[in-house]
Amino acid sequence: MTAAGTPPDPDLAIELRGISKSFGPVRANKDIALRVRRGTIHGIIGENGAGKSTLMSILYGFYKADAGEIMIGGKRTEIPDSQAAIDAGIGMVFQHFKLVENFTVLENVVLGAEEGRLLRPSLAKARKLLRQLADDYEMDVDPEAVIEDLGVGQQQRVEILKALYREADILILDEPTGVLTPAEADHLFRILRGLRDEGKTIILITHKLREVMEITDTVSVMRRGEMTATVQTADTSPEELAELMVGRKVLLRVDKAPARPGKAVLEVKNLRVTDVQGVERLKGIDLRIHAGEILGVAGVAGNGQSELLEVLGGYANGTGTIRLNDQTIDLTGTASDARTRRARGIAHVPEDRQREGLIMDYRAWENVGFGYHHDARFNSGIFMDNAALRADCAAKMERFDVRPPDPNLAAKNFSGGNQQKIVLAREIERNPDLLLIGQPTRGVDIGAIEFIHEQIVALRDQGKAILLVSVELDEIMALSDRIAVMFDGRIIGERLPSETDQGELGLLMAGMTGEAAA
Repeated sequence: MTAAGTPPDPDLAIELRGISKSFGPVRANKDIALRVRRGTIHGIIGENGAGKSTLMSILYGFYKADAGEIMIGGKRTEIPDSQAAIDAGIGMVFQHFKLVENFTVLENVVLGAEEGRLLRPSLAKARKLLRQLADDYEMDVDPEAVIEDLGVGQQQRVEILKALYREADILILDEPTGVLTPAEADHLFRILRGLRDEGKTIILITHKLREVMEITDTVSVMRRGEMTATVQTADTSPEELAELMVGRKVLLRVDKAPARPGKAVLEVKNLRVTDVQGVERLKGIDLRIHAGEILGVAGVAGNGQSELLEVLGGYANGTGTIRLNDQTIDLTGTASDARTRRARGIAHVPEDRQREGLIMDYRAWENVGFGYHHDARFNSGIFMDNAALRADCAAKMERFDVRPPDPNLAAKNFSGGNQQKIVLAREIERNPDLLLIGQPTRGVDIGAIEFIHEQIVALRDQGKAILLVSVELDEIMALSDRIAVMFDGRIIGERLPSETDQGELGLLMAGMTGEAAA
């Protein structure tokens, strides 16, 4: 019997009892109970700040719970650090991989698990075991390959192999498909099903309800630090899970009328960008966006989408021709900067709100004014009118439902979804002719996603041109009126959402053209 008076269940791989954790006045986990059966794939979903990551960090030994107990295989287990978690048979694959990029696959797998003082015997043993594991679970990776030469899908397999090499029976994956093509995600799911069928236990943290429905056996929902429900996946639906996450009904589809494109607002011809290392990142981009339409750009991260946004937004230089409303934009010298772009009617919601969209230590009203603080209505003589900036911020916060609606609060004190709303409010309310928007809902709560999508569609319906970049194919398919796919710095295909599917787009994203993707 345990201290809680309940006998242990040996059929449970994990049982968490009364787990609580606070950070100062914030209670991240509140008396959490979780039961995960052996040989299952168990999903954990919830909004940002729901406590998912804190709970898994406690299970993996990154944090120590203030109260509660952890049962592994029916036995009470103390996990003071990650090595204790590994010793208990727990492995974790993080959203951002923990690999040494200039080491080989083999060296990464062995790193931290060497046997004895000599490395050679460890490498020899690992090489043999690695090949066996790769064959058993369809994870073909060259042990001698250097990590930096591998694609993200293969790097993820290395992380899984690392955990299996350490004899993990329980595998935690945090947002595992965020950087994968659909084909790579499908392959990952085959791997996970194979691991489950071999008796491994998988915990999957994800915000993608479609993936939860496809891959999990059971799903637990967290909200505001509490576990609100655990259900069998076969007995639920995306709509029910969304409501459990948010506490209200959520529209999961994008409700929009057909586009009514007008004149061409943006025309790009032969656009090329070379980075500081001399590597050509954009290799002759041609595209056109009309008033009243959304052009979605799909692609695996790192194929030139970021550089496209940067050069159009005035953050980077390039060569070629860009015309906005039939007027050529200078791509050289000071005339190519972001301020000039804004004055010409281009607004930009960058991909990384915290690095490029906000100054995290500055207050909300200061962030809302950035880029537009030169406007006459925010200036009084030689000084900025801070009262006018604060009032403008308060009005925007009300219209965009930013919580809490406090202009004096520092950006870092808002949740990710509310940080994104601050950036969107600043850019959309400038009434731009062209909105550049990158990863509009990355790391954003499902309720905020619904709101952000509504704002993007509303801007389109006002006759504005929108260039949308997203790694989320669901988002691209739902929002776009036309879809361009980028691979290796080029646009290799364009499709109408009504005439394509995620399978075809996935092939294009992987660089497969011609009959294979036609």
